[in-house]
Amino acid sequence: MIGKGKVVVLVLAAVAAGVILSAALNLSPQTSAFLKDSGKATGEEGIVNPSGKVLTVENIPTLAKEVSPSVVNISTTQVVKLRRPRTRAPFGRQDPFEEFFDNFFGNVPREQKRKSLGSGFIVSDDGYILTNNHVVQKADEITVTLLDKEEMAAEVVGTDPKTDIALIKIKAGKKLPFVELGDSEGLEIGEWVVAIGNPFGLGHTVTAGIVSAKGRVIGSGPYDDFIQTDASINPGNSGGPLFNMKGEVVGINTAIIQGGQGIGFATPIHLAKSVLGQLKEKGKVTRGWLGVYIQRLTPDMADTLNVPGKKGALVADVTKDGPAQKAGIRSGDVIVSFDGKDVKDEHDLPQVVASTKPGKDVTVVVIRDGKEVKIPVSVAEMEPDAGARRAGEPDLSKGLGLTVQNITPEIAKHMDVENRNGVVVSAVESGSPADGAGFREGDIIRAINRVPVKDAEEFDTQIGKVKEEKTILFLVERGEGRVFLAVKNR
Repeated sequence: MIGKGKVVVLVLAAVAAGVILSAALNLSPQTSAFLKDSGKATGEEGIVNPSGKVLTVENIPTLAKEVSPSVVNISTTQVVKLRRPRTRAPFGRQDPFEEFFDNFFGNVPREQKRKSLGSGFIVSDDGYILTNNHVVQKADEITVTLLDKEEMAAEVVGTDPKTDIALIKIKAGKKLPFVELGDSEGLEIGEWVVAIGNPFGLGHTVTAGIVSAKGRVIGSGPYDDFIQTDASINPGNSGGPLFNMKGEVVGINTAIIQGGQGIGFATPIHLAKSVLGQLKEKGKVTRGWLGVYIQRLTPDMADTLNVPGKKGALVADVTKDGPAQKAGIRSGDVIVSFDGKDVKDEHDLPQVVASTKPGKDVTVVVIRDGKEVKIPVSVAEMEPDAGARRAGEPDLSKGLGLTVQNITPEIAKHMDVENRNGVVVSAVESGSPADGAGFREGDIIRAINRVPVKDAEEFDTQIGKVKEEKTILFLVERGEGRVFLAVKNR
């Protein structure tokens, strides 16, 4: 499951004519080999601040001068086909010559090039560059501009939409300066950081601030674990580096809050390091899959389920014929450990499962009826289009902004309801049509357009049938009463 989504987030993307375009683990042994191949292990030129000394705020100009040559501006072009709109002659009549040409040649599509801008940083002397996936996604042409204004064509090596990370490459014909990837997990709140990027297409821009928070969940994907910073980040900074005071990259600048000031988000660099080797070798990322639908374990639920420490991820449901179901994990189990790693909450489990090699046999520890049960599980491979509610991934129900799940015996007991037909709302996306209609967490949906809904599968089926309608009518049970809520479909 995902968090409630208390803030409205714009994912930083390219800047095109002032318009912000939309944008988001697998520990890999290939990462160290990738860095070795880049020359880091041999001491070749390119490592920033080799002494490893922590610089002070007064040294930011020195730091910026050292690392800026490794930061690049990224320009992308996407060719979009548009159909020529029909023109109208005076007095509202269609131009007869236009009709003549349309009859003989058809309404021929025309092409339009859309340009956008972002940032990136060089991670090896042979031209590999890390950036955000949304910066280069669907791009037909990618141009990288170095600090000295030299431009080079780039190609996409690999992308990972789930973490919004992409690896691209340029052929410079020479060794390039590159950056050191630091330790984002060791970052301290209040620590000074420096962001460098291409805001609004202005070119290399340096801003500084502190780490405001860590582990932020903003609803952008299943592996949300953002660094929050007040270093100024704007559209066009996407894909650019966030440096610590050693000159090491600790984050990839990714998102901002719409209308917010001093609140930016960066993807921790340990996520990028964990997928870097796979992106280089395979162009994609392979992840482990458990096959559970999970939700937050509230203190009340923990008391009801006799969970010591009130920590863990509550299994709301399991995927039919998935690894969890085959191993005997049940709805109502609380997962407190996976493969020897503690699971504190519902955000920990997706990351630790995804980082597990498919095919590996692991031990999952659950609390069941107040007792600890150890269950051996064989982890499967997550498919690229794995189910929307798997392992904490949001199901936004075709753009309505609504996440639902089955009413399990444990949920029914907790909510004190006898009728288990329907689905319970587990999350409402802030600013979504569902939010605007008045949906709340804990609402029970009994019918859609007056057609009864038995479970999550029927809910998905009914939503699919009415997706073309302008308004969808939901019968909602809330507490002791029932109410109809009308949602305007996007």
